[in-house]
Amino acid sequence: MTDDLHERREATLGIAFFFAILVLVGSDLIFDYRDGTSLWHLAVETLILLAAIVGLWMGWRKFKATRIESRTLKHDLQEALEEARRWRGESRLVLDGLGAAIDRQFRRWNLTPAEAEVGMLLLKGLSFKEAAAVRDTSERTVREQARSLYKKAGLTGRSELSAFFLEDLLLPREESGRPG
Repeated sequence: MTDDLHERREATLGIAFFFAILVLVGSDLIFDYRDGTSLWHLAVETLILLAAIVGLWMGWRKFKATRIESRTLKHDLQEALEEARRWRGESRLVLDGLGAAIDRQFRRWNLTPAEAEVGMLLLKGLSFKEAAAVRDTSERTVREQARSLYKKAGLTGRSELSAFFLEDLLLPREESGRPG
């Protein structure tokens, strides 16, 4: 259950709880007054009634605030998803070309299909454990395949693997059009 839904449920239950107290105590107060109950008893029940009103008011405020926050978060999420979709669309050709270039380099290094798959998963930022889960194999197997990849490529580890492919994507500051 999401935090938003959980908060809304809590606020709704709080409102219902205090509303029930309000109705029950209010009814009891009316019946006690008709029966001629002592003023002390009526005063205590009136205080309980006022506390229920305050609780109901606080719960309603929390409920409204949660609804506003929920709408804001949903709007922000939609904007982020739209931005990600737009970026993927604009970058598709570049990403496809980069993927093909990585595949060609993996072939030059004579990687096995398993080593190449591990290499792609590592480039995507997955941990050994996550890559093992994706490949439905052990973490130890993924580590060994990564070591073999690094050896065949003449690299020392994951950071050099990433740098091998990404280094040329970053332009020097003076070439990027921004001041250095």
